[in-house]
Amino acid sequence: MADTKWFQEARFGLFIHWGLYAVPARGEWYASIDKVPGAQYEKYFHAFDPIDYNPRLWARMAREAGMKYAVLTAKHHEGFCLFDSAYTDYKAANTPAGRDLVREYVEAFRAEGLRVGLYYSLVDWHHPDYPAYDDPFHPGRGSLASREENCSFDRYLDYMHAQVRELCTNYGKIDLFWFDFSYDDHYGEGWRAKDLVEMVRTLQPGILLNSRLEASGGSLGSLLSDHPSPWAGDFATPEQILPPTPLFTPSGKPVCWEACQTMNNSFGYTRTDLCYKTSRTCIRQLVECVSRGGNYLLNVGPDARGNIPPQSVDILSEIAGWMHLNRDSIHGCGLSPLPVSAFGCLVTARDGKLYLHVMEQPVGPLALTGISPGHIKAAYLLATGAEIEVLKSGWAVQNYPDITFLSLAAQSNETMPLPDEKDTVVVLELS
Repeated sequence: MADTKWFQEARFGLFIHWGLYAVPARGEWYASIDKVPGAQYEKYFHAFDPIDYNPRLWARMAREAGMKYAVLTAKHHEGFCLFDSAYTDYKAANTPAGRDLVREYVEAFRAEGLRVGLYYSLVDWHHPDYPAYDDPFHPGRGSLASREENCSFDRYLDYMHAQVRELCTNYGKIDLFWFDFSYDDHYGEGWRAKDLVEMVRTLQPGILLNSRLEASGGSLGSLLSDHPSPWAGDFATPEQILPPTPLFTPSGKPVCWEACQTMNNSFGYTRTDLCYKTSRTCIRQLVECVSRGGNYLLNVGPDARGNIPPQSVDILSEIAGWMHLNRDSIHGCGLSPLPVSAFGCLVTARDGKLYLHVMEQPVGPLALTGISPGHIKAAYLLATGAEIEVLKSGWAVQNYPDITFLSLAAQSNETMPLPDEKDTVVVLELS
């Protein structure tokens, strides 16, 4: 396993799902869900022309939002490559785009000081040697026309390994490789995973690998055991779910993990999906992850012209405003060493400081359990540095002397609106 220190200090990253599926604008699983024949899907290849693609702008938005790394879909399940692979003609360089879009992404995000990750689907609905007829997800499943007499899965694996080698060789340092996904008999050595992992780690020393050489979005893999497989990866990847508790092995060892989440209900651009989360919800999800020792990988799905949807831009901008003032409660933070809890609050911790994320307005003073008043050296708002009073007298203290009470109002018994309705962060410096 690789050293995950930078990853766990980063805590926040950008996921980018982009491919031919942006043209029909019905999500990245459109071909599978609607069982779209290959010949019909081909028209999107000839229509893909992202004239507005500006990865430096994407990178700048990510950096300003407090993200420390990004992951781009170099190839999704549809088999289309955003990179200039020597092993296929099914790539952006042969579309009206006419160039290597992965190279531009890598250079742009490096220039903004972000770590670079690449997503690569182990699945390929376009390759003739990927089994179709009996596959539960392939667009050609159940079709007699998909019974390839000369189909060779070994030949496909040669192709897939060769493309991974390209991505690990042709783009300089890659910090993170995000495989997707394993299912049925396709997992572990079904992908020749041992050889694949050895190759990637040899070509990119120190690179981090996710868990999906043996797991799907609904499975966390053997990382959660005391004896993980050689291809278990370095971090688990729960998808569209936030683990309700921190993740540990049976022996009590913390497990590194990252929750990948969408801003609406879709990873790939979906024209009709307007069910966007609020920035408040996204911030809360970020804090939920960090408070449980995990990372938050928040997705955007650019459209066919290469623009991030305006709703996503607005969310990132609002997150940026909050992170500008409160980033110290996220970066480098993790589980609280003390079982501190309070109404409507989550807690992150770092370097002898607790960051109390107050997301719901308390009635009167905020009651903290799990910490004594004498354990607090100082309390203040992270965004402004303004002192927060630790109450030493009053009705609450008289009745509950062993509980810590913080006053967020001018008078200890008053209930006032929170300074930041999204998430008011109170710093507790411990003695």
